[in-house]
Amino acid sequence: MKYVMFYEMAADGMSKAQASFPAHQARLQAFHRMGSLLMAGPYGMPPVGALAVFTSREAAESFAADDPFVVNGVVGRYTIHAWREVLAP
Repeated sequence: MKYVMFYEMAADGMSKAQASFPAHQARLQAFHRMGSLLMAGPYGMPPVGALAVFTSREAAESFAADDPFVVNGVVGRYTIHAWREVLAP
């Protein structure tokens, strides 16, 4: 079982994103190095949100709790959903 986290951009999120991006990127890299974040990225053109795939709900919740994008209002709302990957070996 994996866990997918969806971020929804706040109405004024794009104006705040650049200032928070370096710290957000560092957090992504740290969780990826730990092995708990498998993939992540924005969706939409221009971006309307982002998604990330985690190995556990706890990792997803921990990431969001202190993510600069959440803390600084780039993200207006996020949700975490269990995901059963059917093509996994």
